[in-house]
Amino acid sequence: MKRVVVLTGAGISAESGIKTFRDSGGLWEEYDIMDVATPEAWERNAELVNEFYNQRRRQLLGAEPNKAHYALVDLEKKYDVQVITQNVDDLHERAGSTNVMHLHGELKKVRSSIDESLIYELEGWELKLGDKCEKGSQLRPHVVWFGEQVPMIPAAAELSNTAGIYIIIGTSLNVYPAAGLVSYVRPGTPVYLIDPGEINVSHIPGVRHIREMAGTGTRKLVDELMEKSKE
Repeated sequence: MKRVVVLTGAGISAESGIKTFRDSGGLWEEYDIMDVATPEAWERNAELVNEFYNQRRRQLLGAEPNKAHYALVDLEKKYDVQVITQNVDDLHERAGSTNVMHLHGELKKVRSSIDESLIYELEGWELKLGDKCEKGSQLRPHVVWFGEQVPMIPAAAELSNTAGIYIIIGTSLNVYPAAGLVSYVRPGTPVYLIDPGEINVSHIPGVRHIREMAGTGTRKLVDELMEKSKE
């Protein structure tokens, strides 16, 4: 069974009503990045940072997977589909994708402030200051903040190198190190980019840019790949 590796970004979740950080009307317009998404912000004002992520969890509870998420699940009928997502939501899992790697953490999980290996599922949407890990330290969101290492990048790079087909959905390819994963795709591997934006893809040999929204573009490509699998 041919392996399809899919790299997803904010654009796939936007159609489920999840606000994106950089687009017009996104959360970054309401909060300064440096105030809510850095280790220094947590040290300086944990209450503000914690409230920001509590709000995001509440938003996620009201969101549902969309056509793009479900199309990738359908693709599993004919292909070995491995999803690498930059998103911290759980919409891929809720749609039914069975292999999902989160590069930037998971919104519905929290972890120890002193031992990042201590990770816990959070019940509900609210993390409270005073909620502590088994070692007695305050729990923090299980997300990668600006200025922190992205520990899953080596595994994602290795997975990208195994792709028989590589699909990029809803990302501007401007955020590193995630944007660099396409450089690990083996030469000659078909690469598809689904995004309505004007994106510089000159560094990706042979890429096919499908300039549509995630839902319609992914559905069309999946239908095309399902037909090819019959050949």
